[in-house]
Amino acid sequence: MERKSVVVVGGGISGLAAAHALASGPNPPRITVLESSPRLGGKLAGAELEGIPVDLGAESVLARRPEAVELIRSVGLGDDVVHPATLQAGLWIGDRIRSIPPTVMGVPAEAAATIDVLGEDGAAAVAREPELKAPELTEDVAIGRFVAERMGTAVSDKLVDPLLGGVYAGRAEEISLAAAVPDLYAKLRTAPSLLAATTELREASQRRNASGDPVFAGIKGGINRLITALEADLLGRGVQIHRSATVRRIRRTAGGYELETGPVPAPTLLQADAVIVAAPASPAGRMLAEVVPQAATELSAIQYASMAIVTLAVRKEDWPTTATGSGFLVPSVEGRTIKASTYSHAKWQWSADAGGDLAVLRCSVGRLGEEYVLQRSDEELTALAAADLRTAIGLETSVVASLVTRWGGGLPQYAVGHLDRIARVEAAVADHPGLAVCGAAYRGVGIAACVASAVKAAGQVQAHLQASKSADS
Repeated sequence: MERKSVVVVGGGISGLAAAHALASGPNPPRITVLESSPRLGGKLAGAELEGIPVDLGAESVLARRPEAVELIRSVGLGDDVVHPATLQAGLWIGDRIRSIPPTVMGVPAEAAATIDVLGEDGAAAVAREPELKAPELTEDVAIGRFVAERMGTAVSDKLVDPLLGGVYAGRAEEISLAAAVPDLYAKLRTAPSLLAATTELREASQRRNASGDPVFAGIKGGINRLITALEADLLGRGVQIHRSATVRRIRRTAGGYELETGPVPAPTLLQADAVIVAAPASPAGRMLAEVVPQAATELSAIQYASMAIVTLAVRKEDWPTTATGSGFLVPSVEGRTIKASTYSHAKWQWSADAGGDLAVLRCSVGRLGEEYVLQRSDEELTALAAADLRTAIGLETSVVASLVTRWGGGLPQYAVGHLDRIARVEAAVADHPGLAVCGAAYRGVGIAACVASAVKAAGQVQAHLQASKSADS
């Protein structure tokens, strides 16, 4: 009996992980991956700066979730898994870098510890929060607005905004609490106060930390090496991978699905028993418009934020001794160009070793609604980042080398009601056996969440193929 065929649309981490889950599972089907751009990897990309390997997008995975680390090990990179040398980041507020107080994604867990960041009045507002009526949340809310109402705008502006902004490049007053911090949302259904909920969650986190298990993981030479290893693994398993292959339309057929790709005047039609769509929300919606119009409508409503990473190399001998830890975050209200900076040479020992006399660091620029910032030239963005670093940490040295990487529409925004929207998308797609969706637009933007989403989609397709085989035999 001829093997069933699956087309995976999208060659980012989600699409490649879905293809790997299918190819390495029982009775693997014939698999074809179609990626619209000239390269694989999506937001995982790498390069060299003065001969030093650097990540240009994501740089680590959440190690407390097993999915990403398991995938790294399964493609032969287990011996190269590393963990950050330091995770001690700060906040650039006013005239200096300040310590981040104990929080749950920026929501304070100790009122007294917030004085340096919020001031005495701001810390007092946090301390008074338990006097308010119990939250008793029954529906999703915007985390920034909710926290501001209960603890004051200073908390939302100076803590929640920079921490969530680093994850979503979005604005705290618009981000879904249920989607962004699900553990906190669950607690707030029954907790007597917001502070009580964060304190309990923080204590649980400290107990996990006591176990010694690392929170994050990377790969020597950069997390982008996962893409190269995945590609080699998939090709070795007989998976076909095509770059610069845009899918415009997916149709349902009597035997499965038909995908339209290739040049518009002379399209290529591909037949498949099953399809996994691992593309960002907007292109996914366009290609699903005919086969699942309800899902397409929902996906088209998901906004994306654009941002850029400015990667710099400076001389180690000029590095300020006062610039400690792994970097710092910048609240939007501070009015700076950069939103965060990571000292790669301090965070990753492999970067320090590879750099020799040079130290590598990176700055993120841009956030939802700030696309105008990204219209500046690479030279301007580099100069602005260097100027901010001079003010923030006293980095007076000239930049030896730089790279500017622009991620247009790079990060999906989880607006209020996001999880309900995704549930509707998944329900509509589920009405079409052999069709599945996955990626950062659904239930988590991190690499581990994307891999989990991909594995789930692969499982759904595999179950359909197995059922089809049983029906055919």
